[in-house]
Amino acid sequence: MRGLWKYFILLLFGVAPGTELFAQVYSSKDSTARPVPLPRPVIKRPKPITKELSGGLRLNTDGWSVIMESGKAKTEDMKRIDMFHDVRILQFEFSQRVHPKELKMYGWDRDRQSDKKYIFAKQNSFYSFKFNYGKRKMIAGKPYPKTVSIHWVYAGGITIGLLKPYYVDAYVSKDNGASFSQESIKYTAETSQYFLNPVYVIGASSFMKGIGETKIVPGLHLKSALHFDYTPDKFKVSAIEVGVTAEMYTSRVELMATQKAVPYFFNLYAGIQFGKRRR
Repeated sequence: MRGLWKYFILLLFGVAPGTELFAQVYSSKDSTARPVPLPRPVIKRPKPITKELSGGLRLNTDGWSVIMESGKAKTEDMKRIDMFHDVRILQFEFSQRVHPKELKMYGWDRDRQSDKKYIFAKQNSFYSFKFNYGKRKMIAGKPYPKTVSIHWVYAGGITIGLLKPYYVDAYVSKDNGASFSQESIKYTAETSQYFLNPVYVIGASSFMKGIGETKIVPGLHLKSALHFDYTPDKFKVSAIEVGVTAEMYTSRVELMATQKAVPYFFNLYAGIQFGKRRR
């Protein structure tokens, strides 16, 4: 019985101090303090893709064009700029204009058909350099790689037109029709009777003929189009663009000797572009 009491006393004094200490620790001011959270690791995200460079070819209803385009993506949501964005564009375009009435045919060399071709009644060749600045406005983004993004394109700028005389090799009378000599001629009031008569024309002269007589015709242009980007790779550009262009020049552009010259042109076009995007 005495041993039992001793054990009880020891147990009481052994537990009581621990209980008091336990109470002191958790009743202190530190008992209300919350554990300090560990700092979150900083995750570096890759830089967004904001720049692109592409080139392409366009077929116009009145000719063809070669383009080079630089773009910079813009958006308010930088986390999703790869999928949803507008693009500021700076574009360079070189074009050749072909009159819808142009007709290519073989010439005549005296009493037989010539081996050379020429364009009947073509008065001048017309080329142009266009410098565009504009925007591709997003209509539909590309939330998944195999979808197609759609943008509305509107742009405008200056045009530098180059008007080069078109020369043909033809037989021209000498000595009041007593003889004929072969000459390279362009369309004028004096040469029109030979230039517009297929019997006298042998064929087109060299392209370099008349290049020193090229005239500069400045102007302005505007365009509106739809741009469809179908590439599954966000680092590449693969797109089709269809649109309309309006051009106005400071003087009439004489293309055909038998057609009225005008200072303005409208055309439809369809083109394809390829390029790269980068961060």
